[in-house]
Order: sequence, then C-alpha cells, then structure tokens
Amino acid sequence: MKRLLYPLIASALITIVPFLLTFEKGQDIVRGLFGYEYFALLLFIILVKNKVSKNFLRIILLILLTGTLFIISWIDLHNLLAIKEWNTSWYGIIPFITTGLSLAIVSPLKPFKFNTICFILFVALILHLETYNRYAAQPLAQFPTIDYLERIAPKPVQRNDVTEEFRKKYTVTDSVTITRDFVDTTRNNVIILVESWGVPLDIQRFEKQLVVFKGITNTTGIHNRMYSRTRTAEREDLIKAITRDSITKQKDTLFLPNVFNDLGYQTAFLFGGDSLEHYRFKYIKNIGFNEDIYGNGLNDQTMISKINSIIADSTQKHFVAWTTADTKFPITEFQDIYNSNVDSIYSVYTVKLQNTLAQIAELAHKYPTTRFIIQGDHNPILSPIEFQKKFYKRWVPYIILN
Repeated sequence: MKRLLYPLIASALITIVPFLLTFEKGQDIVRGLFGYEYFALLLFIILVKNKVSKNFLRIILLILLTGTLFIISWIDLHNLLAIKEWNTSWYGIIPFITTGLSLAIVSPLKPFKFNTICFILFVALILHLETYNRYAAQPLAQFPTIDYLERIAPKPVQRNDVTEEFRKKYTVTDSVTITRDFVDTTRNNVIILVESWGVPLDIQRFEKQLVVFKGITNTTGIHNRMYSRTRTAEREDLIKAITRDSITKQKDTLFLPNVFNDLGYQTAFLFGGDSLEHYRFKYIKNIGFNEDIYGNGLNDQTMISKINSIIADSTQKHFVAWTTADTKFPITEFQDIYNSNVDSIYSVYTVKLQNTLAQIAELAHKYPTTRFIIQGDHNPILSPIEFQKKFYKRWVPYIILN
C-alpha cells in the first residue's frame, strides 16, 4: 500500500501546487485531486528504473518518460493560466520544481509488475468515473492532456440558448402552451405548424422572415421544444389540459379540437402529404377533429387555398390546424442533399419558407377577424450538419396574427 501511496502523493503534488499558486478568491475551476497521467508515468518510471537491465535502453526510456512527465505538467500549468488569461511569468518554474520533487518522492520505491500497473490504472479510472458521476463538482482525477486538446480544439458555435439580443427584441419562453394561450373562442382560429422552421443564429435573417407580417402581428416570440419531432409538436400544440385519475392514475388528455367541437365550431386538420406519414390517419382522429384533409403531395399554396375555402364559409365558426410541407427535408431540389453546397441549400430553403410565410400573411390580411397562430415544429434536423449549425437547437419561432 505504501508503494502505491507515494506515486499518488507525487501526482497530487504536480496537480495541486500550480492550482494553489494561481488560486484567486471566488474562482470556479473544477480540479481533480491527482493527475491520472502523472500517476501512470511515475509508476512506469519506477518500473523502467528497476526492471530494464540494459543501461542504454533504460536511460532512453527514462529520458522519454521524464520528459513526457515534464511536458504534461507544463501543459497543465498553461491550461490554468489560459483560463485566467495570464502570461507564464514566474509560474514557468513550477513544472521544474514539482516534477523534480515527484521524481525524488518515488525514487526509492520498488516497482510493481507491468500487469499490476495496468490493473491499478484500470481501477483508478473506474473509481474516477464513478465518483465523477456522483460528485461532479470534485473529480478524483485530472487529465491535463485531454483538457489541452479540448482547449485548442475549434469551439463550436453556441446553439443551445438564444442571445440577449433575441431576448431583448422578442418574447423568449420555454412554454409549449402557445396555442392554448392565444386561441380565441369568440372567432375563427387557424393554427399553423411550419415544417423545419427553426430560429436562425443570425437575428437579421429572422427579422427578414417576419417582414411579411408587418401590420397584422399581435405577438412575436421564440419558444423551446423538448422534442424535435413534427408528430410531437402537432400533438403538444393542440393540448388544452392533461388530467390524471386519482385512483387509477390513468392520464387523460383534453385537446383543443374537442373544446371547440363542444362550442359548435367546425374543426379540421390539413396536411399536404400522405396520411400514412407519421401514421397521422391514426392519431389525428384521436385528437378530435371533425374532418382531416390530406393532399398526397400538394404544395403549401394549394393547401392555403383549401383553408381559404373553409374559413370563407361565414355560416359557422372554424377551428383549423395545418402542418406545412414545402420546407420539409430532404428538399426535393437536391438529389443528394447531404453532399450539396450548404449556401445553395440555405437559398432554396429560404425561398420556400418565405413563399409559405407570405401566403399565410396574405390569408391573414384577407381575414382580419380570424386569429392565426403560427409556430415552427423544429429546427431543420434532417438537413446536413453544417446547415443545422445555422440554427439554434430546439428553438422555434411563434407569431400571433390578428
């Protein structure tokens, strides 16, 4: 046990000393208690020093292992300094002192067998992973080389949370109750789910998309979806309430079409594709629409004409839900979209999206007493990765007209 304790102490020395010497009050840097790589190198240095019989080979291996130990300690120091944006300055002497002391600590020790060292390192790694899973704020081991590679690797664009610029200009919420919050039981309602309409990282692109709604906009915002699926969005956007029986614990969902059916509305769901997509022919019926209309390949313009003919009937009130299809990926204009130019894809996607939004705006202008609730179902998740990176993850726009 003593033979194992000394390399641990030595590796802890190299790990903790630079951390303490660069410590600032209030800093928040998660740091392991000992360096895993230092620990491994020290064990192998002891092994080579005592077990390799040929002087030349022993010297070469010791130089390589000792040099590696110093290089990693130097890298580790600069990982800490980079976080604080400090220069090397006098801190450069730390790796020389800590590696020298560590080698002095382990020099009198007898070596473990090679297989034993491998087993010790395996157990140490498992212990680290287990403790890190339970206590992430205090990891057991530190991995300087991995930290360095992560530090120098190209940083991906942050896509999980929208910027302050978005938050200042638009309503930003995690709520998925947009439809139920804005439906109006005193007039016609048209609920539109726009396929693959995500929030672009470039706020100016988003603002250009909204220009067509100028003069008829009630509310504009952004909300976060838990699931990036059209089917899930269709269902969650139409939920009025979820209840659970106190005895059986069975969950019951009340959908908005049922509410409007009870109020005497004519309720209809429209989709320009086939009813077999996502098995809509099954679950749309369960949502409670009086009528479901499928186009089997009809474009958005044709489906808007169908909506126009429905709400033109002034003899009764209407509740209409429509899922668009023109911006669905993969876009038909590209035979191999995953190997196509991203700018070309963005150009075609933008034209299709703007055409659909413009047609919706025209319909909303034509029926100023009808409430229109428009949302994206998800960002373009079935598009090439580089194209996806132009959008925030799971964030979709919503806009309320009239």
